[in-house]
Amino acid sequence: MSENRVAVISIIVEDRASAAQINAILSEYGDYIIGRMGVPYKTKHISVMCVIADAPAEILNGMTGKIGGLGGVSAKTLMSRI
Repeated sequence: MSENRVAVISIIVEDRASAAQINAILSEYGDYIIGRMGVPYKTKHISVMCVIADAPAEILNGMTGKIGGLGGVSAKTLMSRI
């Protein structure tokens, strides 16, 4: 595995039915997660989440892919260069 990178995973949830699956995925990767924040945007009927993690790029990409693959969910990752 490669060196760890600090990353921010941005998640937009348009379908709350995916919330339990998102939490299950985040729990699966819990050893890598530094912190997380979720904000419901009631006017738009969406939720916006921010997950900060410290993990190898392969792990970060895997987590983002699993989350982004859920219905009604978008996810993108921004990784540090260090």
